[in-house]
Amino acid sequence: MNVQPLDFELPVADLERRVADLAEKRSSEDPLLVAARQDLEKERKALYSNLTPWQRVQIARHATRPYFLDYVDACVSDFVELHGDRYFGDDKAMPAGIGRIGGHRCVIIGQQKGRDVKENVLRNFGSPHPEGYRKALRLMRLAEKFSLPVLCFIDTPGAYPGVGAEERHIAEAIAVNLREMMTLKTQIISLVIGEGGSGGALGIGVADRVLMLENSYYSVISPEGCAAILWKHRKHAPEAAAALKLTAGDLQEFGLVDGVLPEPLGGAHRDPALIYATVTETISAVITALKEIPMKKLLEQRYDKFRSMGVFSE
Repeated sequence: MNVQPLDFELPVADLERRVADLAEKRSSEDPLLVAARQDLEKERKALYSNLTPWQRVQIARHATRPYFLDYVDACVSDFVELHGDRYFGDDKAMPAGIGRIGGHRCVIIGQQKGRDVKENVLRNFGSPHPEGYRKALRLMRLAEKFSLPVLCFIDTPGAYPGVGAEERHIAEAIAVNLREMMTLKTQIISLVIGEGGSGGALGIGVADRVLMLENSYYSVISPEGCAAILWKHRKHAPEAAAALKLTAGDLQEFGLVDGVLPEPLGGAHRDPALIYATVTETISAVITALKEIPMKKLLEQRYDKFRSMGVFSE
């Protein structure tokens, strides 16, 4: 897959092209090529070890970053997609089904973006409708009935805010999911693989273990939306991203997520096979650990986990 560099990656991309050109003309032991590769590695480490929150947001949105169905293809065996919410219709922005990951049969739900105009229209740019959340809840109840763990992949800029979604009660659909997931009698794992946007992410985000990829983000509002409110212009999005504390590292420090999965240097799209292996191994280990916890205690821990978030006064 051709990786298009982001603006802040252009200096490293220039070095990569230089190394590629030298590799075509010189032997692998040529001193000039060796030195160029050392310079490239040094620049990569310097860049990606000091990313700003806004740069991580850009990586989380990268067009070639693996999406939900890429993880399904690579990590899940025997996947059977299930459709429809039994009320209105099927939501292509929220594919879901049953499959096996790391030896565990699971109900697997995720939010799917598109890579071109046609697919983005089909997937509604990864912004689910109310029927997507109702379909997700239907499958969660199926998981509870058959004692299957629920695995949710979060990757959305937010739930769809259009007139149709409002007419079909998008806020109510998300609110019901929050309530029902809190008491669902089976193991739940949520993994933020890209964008974790507001209620659209929370609608499948109540879980026993909330995990994030290193370069994903999870926030009540997008940096651009925050900048438009506070500074009246989206050009202040980098400042908003820093203020929102939306990176995986920040959220783990605050105790809002339970773990951060490392990504290949430069992002998951740089080495998809490595991130697929990391996700499979981590999810399998977490499911195994959760199955050891009695259900009554698991529900108590889930409740306490979310009740302890935030600061309030009466």
